[in-house]
Amino acid sequence: AFAIKLGIAPFHFWLPEVLQGITIKTGLIMSTWQKVAPMSMLIQMSSATNLNLLMFLSITSTLIGGWNGINQTQTRKIMAFSSIAHLGWTIAILNLSPKLTVLNFSLYIIMTSTLFITLLLLNTKNMSELATFWSKSPILSTLSMLSLLSLSGLPPLTGFMPKWLIAQEMIKQNLILFTIIILLSSLLSLFFYLRLTYALAITLAPNLSFSPFPWTYHKKNLLAPVVAF
Repeated sequence: AFAIKLGIAPFHFWLPEVLQGITIKTGLIMSTWQKVAPMSMLIQMSSATNLNLLMFLSITSTLIGGWNGINQTQTRKIMAFSSIAHLGWTIAILNLSPKLTVLNFSLYIIMTSTLFITLLLLNTKNMSELATFWSKSPILSTLSMLSLLSLSGLPPLTGFMPKWLIAQEMIKQNLILFTIIILLSSLLSLFFYLRLTYALAITLAPNLSFSPFPWTYHKKNLLAPVVAF
C-alpha cells in the first residue's frame, strides 16, 4: 500500500499518466506533499522492514525510472520517472539509516519542488519548448540547468551528497553488489537530466516575439533554483 502511494516500482504505473493529465501545480503537490505521509510512516517502521524487499523495490525503481525516462519528451512524465528513480534511492537506505532516509527525502522534496516551479514559470509541457527560453530568460535558464544537474547527482552540487552517503552506508553493510547496480542505474537518470539541460542550453529563437521577463520578475522567482543547487 505504501509503495502504491509513493509510486515506487513495480507499483508505479499510475504516476506518469496521472502527472501528465493534471496541471503542474497539482503535479507538484502529488510529487512532494502527497508522499510525505507514507514516507513518514515507513521511516517510523524502518526497523521492522525487510531489507531484501527494500533492495528489490529500490533497484526496480531506479532501473525503471531511469530506463523509461530516457525516451520521454513530455516534461511532466520525465519528472514522474525522476520521482520514481529518486524514491528508489530513498527506499534503499530506509532499513540501514533512517536519518539518511530523512536527509535524502528532504533534498528530494526541495529539488523536485524547484523543477516543478521552474516548469510552472516557463509554462512548458515538452522538451522542444525549452529551447526557446534562453533568449527570453537566460538567468532562469542557467539556474534551471544547475538545478537539473544537482537533481542528477553530479558533484559538487547538492544532489551528489545524499547519493554518496547512501553508497558509503551500503558498502559498509557489505551490500556491494546492490550498490554497484543502483549506481549504474543512476546513469540512466543522468542521461535524461542531461537531455533537459541540453534543451535549455541551446539558443533556438522563439517563433513569436516575446519580451524578456522583467528583472523584478526574476528577483522574486529565482530563489527556488538557487536554494536547490
